[in-house]
Amino acid sequence: MYETARLVTLSPWLGGHTERITYLLQSQRADGGWGPPQGYALVPTLSATEALLGTIRSMGPGAQRDHLATAAARGLRVLTNWLRADLQVPDTPGADLIVPSLVAEINQHLDRVAVPCLEPWQGVRLGLPVGVDDVRLVKVRQAMAAGAELPGKLLHFLEVLGSAARRAAIVHPVGPGTVGASPAATAAWIGSPDSATSSEPALAYLASVGRDGPVPCPFPITVFEQAWVVSGLARVGMRFAVPPSIVANLGAAMDPTGTATGPGLPADADTTSVALYALGQIGQPVNLRGLWTYETEDGFCTWPGEDGFSVTTNAHVLDAVGQYVHNSVDPESRNVAAINRLTATLREHQLPDGQWRDRWHASPYYATMCCALALNDFGHGSIAIEAVTKAVDWILSTQRSDGSWGRWGGTAEETAYALQVLLTARPGAAGVGAAARRGYAYLGGAEGQRPAPPLWYGKELYHPAAIVRAGLLAALHLARQRPDLTRAEVTTAVPKQRQAGDKSMISGA
Repeated sequence: MYETARLVTLSPWLGGHTERITYLLQSQRADGGWGPPQGYALVPTLSATEALLGTIRSMGPGAQRDHLATAAARGLRVLTNWLRADLQVPDTPGADLIVPSLVAEINQHLDRVAVPCLEPWQGVRLGLPVGVDDVRLVKVRQAMAAGAELPGKLLHFLEVLGSAARRAAIVHPVGPGTVGASPAATAAWIGSPDSATSSEPALAYLASVGRDGPVPCPFPITVFEQAWVVSGLARVGMRFAVPPSIVANLGAAMDPTGTATGPGLPADADTTSVALYALGQIGQPVNLRGLWTYETEDGFCTWPGEDGFSVTTNAHVLDAVGQYVHNSVDPESRNVAAINRLTATLREHQLPDGQWRDRWHASPYYATMCCALALNDFGHGSIAIEAVTKAVDWILSTQRSDGSWGRWGGTAEETAYALQVLLTARPGAAGVGAAARRGYAYLGGAEGQRPAPPLWYGKELYHPAAIVRAGLLAALHLARQRPDLTRAEVTTAVPKQRQAGDKSMISGA
């Protein structure tokens, strides 16, 4: 939602513009907002509201303008209520840049939009949420104006720099033509069509990704998708053939600083560690040198200078190092020491009730799966055993009446994560069999019931479909290895077409 709305503002000349506006209108919630529940709705709602206000300013009187103005007024109303109620802003990437940037743009529009239904907001100023200011945004804009080179991760948010982003000399599109693996950042760099040529890679990238209207973000996420899919399926023992191109891509992506999610993004410890683990799972040689760049006193940072701490990044590093040590004849002391430290670190970050929460996924079931499986497979000592046991107890205690698990409601994705913990870490524990049977039955009937909600952290929450699908297949595979979860026992829960299609779904993954 955020990225699509940014293209409405930044590139109204780009093919798919009308479809993007239609998408915004059709996606508005009943309360006037856009996007997921709670504070996760703030960024997409600010973006969509600003895009509609900017579009209205370029239109003459008429029914279409009034229609957009009505939607914008509903967006302003809900934003006003949220900001007055001290809405908590989640720690999504770049929120401290995006929120003040969009609030300032909306306030500028409110001085210049003369439409009857928007009159109550003329002269009004939206404030910033509690805990958010524009200090960092001002510093980044000042650095840009001074010609300073921006950190690679800031290119993903280039659109917050406004007109200073256009054709900035310090920015260079990469790979398929993307700036920061973001349509919005790329559009901000391209600027107006007068400054673009039809043959340049950046414009070709933008035209390709936006031709159907709504756009994804981040994009592309090639290494991220490949690493998570391969590692997720291999971890549970599924047999599959990895295309040579994927093996080569994961291997070639390794360098002394690791690998990135995709072209245009900086290397990070999370993607590096999962790629290493995936390569190790399929029997490819690996070298851990790319991980040590991210080692800190507290564990491993996702990237140098990270504002916060990620338990899933550290769990994935434990996977990579633990697997490497497991396959080594004479493991180095540095690797063994890292395993000990990561075991203690993950246990220290476990919440009292047994769950983990993280800054890269909205659901505690994803974070809990990552940490519990890493500790179960590679953690050292009794603290690892205790942590995994507490995680299993928490999962058993939070299953919903329909057999599902989920933060805001039962979802197939979160249910798959819970099942992976139960059936991998403590398959014989009391209550696991009954809970797993109910969860498996839920998965069998969940196909196509409701749209999959976005739960992964980007500029807003998004849904990496291939990765989530791999998680579902992994959970189904584990469940079908259990003698007490035979096909006969769940025939009524699993549609026949799903039973007949399992092999094709697995090979298609």
